[in-house]
Amino acid sequence: MAWFKRNTKGISTSTEEKKEAPDGVWNKCPNCKKALHYSEQVENKYVCQYCDYHLRVGSKEYFEVLFDNNSFVELFGNLTSGDPLDFTDSKTYPERLADSYKKTGLKDALRAAHGKIDGQDLVIACMDFSFIGGSMGSVVGEKIARSIDYSIKNKIPFLMISKSGGARMMEAAFSLMQMAKTSAKLALLGQAKVPYISLLTDPTTGGVTASYAMLGDINIAEPGALIGFAGPRVIKETIKKDLPKGFQTSEFVLEHGFLDFIVDRRKMKEKLSSFIKMMHN
Repeated sequence: MAWFKRNTKGISTSTEEKKEAPDGVWNKCPNCKKALHYSEQVENKYVCQYCDYHLRVGSKEYFEVLFDNNSFVELFGNLTSGDPLDFTDSKTYPERLADSYKKTGLKDALRAAHGKIDGQDLVIACMDFSFIGGSMGSVVGEKIARSIDYSIKNKIPFLMISKSGGARMMEAAFSLMQMAKTSAKLALLGQAKVPYISLLTDPTTGGVTASYAMLGDINIAEPGALIGFAGPRVIKETIKKDLPKGFQTSEFVLEHGFLDFIVDRRKMKEKLSSFIKMMHN
């Protein structure tokens, strides 16, 4: 006997009456491939509830996770990139920027904000990988520098959330100079005895890793994040040897002494709050 028997034949739904799931309601975990509903992602801090894989998210989500009641004041939000080199590849640099503005709704690859975490003031500068691969250009460096100045002036701890493919090739040396610029500003932050926390997320590579991402008073990372300077493929082709298992994951980097600890995103706010309280005391 069949479990299901259609009593009425010829049932059909016209195309106009079919209901489609809105974009963004469902997502698929890149690790275990299981379907994730948006409300479940928000509730679980954008971590897969099946395999604990940390989904790649941007500044909007990190501010939501960390700031009390998602309440904050954005800093220096009007800065946009110029085109100092008149750079052109398959498109001009201004065209690429315009495409990214339209696609992401962001003005560059970093947003900075001042808010509270468990009632304690905190300045967060967070990179967005969706904007030209989170590449570090002049605006990224300038926003970090101004955020550090703001932290020094107001004696507020500074949190840098890195997520980047490295320097922005369209700005060449202008981009590379941001490494020195941000490192010098962080030295001033240290002299002012204002805490600097560096959070490395997936991926943190290139000039970002070689500068501000590794200069924290405390360096922390999310589980399974790719952290390194050159990519594994480039290193393997250069040294002509197979790389160790788990090479350049946050766990590998922790084992080799470049991180202080790894924190699950669901416990991140609690850990950061405890560290800030400890520094105040």
